[in-house]
Amino acid sequence: MSVAGPNPTSHDDAGLPTQKYTITFIDEQKREHVVEVDPAKLPYGHTGLPGSILDIALGHGVELDHACGGVCACSTCHVIVRAGLDACSTPTDEEEDELDEAYGLTAHSRLGCQCVPNGRQNLVVEIPPWNRNLAREPHGPPSDSQ
Repeated sequence: MSVAGPNPTSHDDAGLPTQKYTITFIDEQKREHVVEVDPAKLPYGHTGLPGSILDIALGHGVELDHACGGVCACSTCHVIVRAGLDACSTPTDEEEDELDEAYGLTAHSRLGCQCVPNGRQNLVVEIPPWNRNLAREPHGPPSDSQ
């Protein structure tokens, strides 16, 4: 499959939310980041499906790796939806194929770039520590040790 354009997949079953809701992100250090999702502000960016967990995380400064740019071509944005999974879009075959490559797969695993909550429930989303893309470029100012 060619990865062209903002995102090759779409979800029609969940729809974007019509009411505010919260997502509690639990990062790899077990810190909680509670964000309020305002449907009027979606999408927050151009990474992942509009209104996806990845879109929301990045829009609120929550770090969630996404080596492929959020186009369902890797599994680095693998998350575990601990609460509220019923309020999320149904995974496509493409998402399930990529999830098969994810480490630590659970029955509640989703790709952050593809999972779109409908806002009918609050979510709790764990970002597993092993989803780190260790090959990515570091963020921050360059070091003087060249």
